[in-house]
Amino acid sequence: MSDRDIACAIIEGRLDAEVVLRTDEVIAFLDHRPVFKGHVLVCPIRHVDTLLDLPDELVLPLITACRRIAAAMGPALGAQGSFVAINNVISQSVPHLHVHVVPRSKGDGLRGFFWPRTKYAADEQAAYATLLREALQVS
Repeated sequence: MSDRDIACAIIEGRLDAEVVLRTDEVIAFLDHRPVFKGHVLVCPIRHVDTLLDLPDELVLPLITACRRIAAAMGPALGAQGSFVAINNVISQSVPHLHVHVVPRSKGDGLRGFFWPRTKYAADEQAAYATLLREALQVS
């Protein structure tokens, strides 16, 4: 599967992902190559290539989902904060708009825009997704 198809395949259910939030307008799922465990990608359901292509009516649902997920990272994961970012064309590895919401803690080692990646152990990704889903139900 090409990178171009990944987000749409997850949205359409053709590719498994740990979905933590889904509404009529947006979907949020764990990044399979997280900066830190619990790293979530938030995408509009409608295919939109870049932030500049995002229709005005989807701005509020997208940002609201990002805020909810960032707020859930403290109670769910013990994060002290979050890093929220959008790559727009340059460094955008998947040509479907997605917002990175990354849990942060003091001393976590993230410096500037160098994003080291980590991996989940077996079944660990599902556990992180469950924690976030549970926290999102409360918020």
